[in-house]
Amino acid sequence: MATIHDVTKESWILSTFPEWGTYLNEEIEQEVVKAGTVSLWWLGCTGIWLKSHEGTNILCDLWCGTGKQSHGNGKMKKGHQMMRMSGCENMQPNLRTQPFVIDPFAIKDVDALVVTHIHSDHLDINTAAAVHQNCPNARFIGPKEVVATWLRWGIPEAKTMVVKPGDHVSIKDVDIVALEAFDRTALVTCEDPEVTLRGKVPQDMDEIAVNYLFETSGGNIYHAGDSHYSNMFAKHGNEHKIDVCLGAYGENPRGITDKVTSVDMLRMAESLNAQVVIPVHYDIWANFMADPKEITEIWKFKKDRLNYQFKPFIWQVGGKFTYPNDKDQLEFNFYRGFDDVFTKDNDTPFPSFL
Repeated sequence: MATIHDVTKESWILSTFPEWGTYLNEEIEQEVVKAGTVSLWWLGCTGIWLKSHEGTNILCDLWCGTGKQSHGNGKMKKGHQMMRMSGCENMQPNLRTQPFVIDPFAIKDVDALVVTHIHSDHLDINTAAAVHQNCPNARFIGPKEVVATWLRWGIPEAKTMVVKPGDHVSIKDVDIVALEAFDRTALVTCEDPEVTLRGKVPQDMDEIAVNYLFETSGGNIYHAGDSHYSNMFAKHGNEHKIDVCLGAYGENPRGITDKVTSVDMLRMAESLNAQVVIPVHYDIWANFMADPKEITEIWKFKKDRLNYQFKPFIWQVGGKFTYPNDKDQLEFNFYRGFDDVFTKDNDTPFPSFL
């Protein structure tokens, strides 16, 4: 039996993190996806695990890092995109608010790691290392600057694939279509704090961010990364069959536009001709958190008058969504257990104890 003398900070960290251990890893590995369906798990932020009926596993945007851990000097890092966007100087209080629901170093059988854009809460060195070490045949797919980052981290070039809007990549039975991204925050992201962006030609969005459509035998999943609302969503909806769309939802602080708000989540789904819209990303940052049920309530308010052909789905991190089985559900809840109560005699001093 351990005593307090055996406990150190290091032993506490190793015994506690990730908070879910391998529980979700095991669930995903054991899941048998039925024909005509596709299953997704939300891993936090915009991180998604997609598993097809044929057994293909796609990991998208898994982030295993953290936000602020100290007040520091109370000031924003010079050149940060939020500073460039707004001229603010005080520190952004972006604390991570979600536990780690998956163990990246217990990941196996991933066929591709797919990343939408260059920001570190989507492009993660821990995820890259774990997938590279555990999944030797996995492909690393992303826009030009994402791949350039992987190469600097040591991912072999032969494992990487650069994509731009219009490109198609087949990973076993899943076809991945790269589409235009609409992430204006990415356009004002520059690693060099001494570089001034004012008055210069913007970066090429196609080299730093893309959206993805995952076409599977069970349905097509559209991942918008950190895209803001764009009229171009309607073009994507015209050109592709989209069953489920995921967007980066959140409540923007004063003077900042970085997340899609509730009304525009509904506009996105309508423009994409989707069957289901799922908000993500609102869970992770303390200063962008929002109540996703706002989306559901506005949908109820508008759905009959505007004849919406889609439904919102409010997820929970670590939860599973299977299309089309869950397309008419409005909200996820974890299995609550105890369905076998009183299948054996209970052991209490007397019946009225209960």
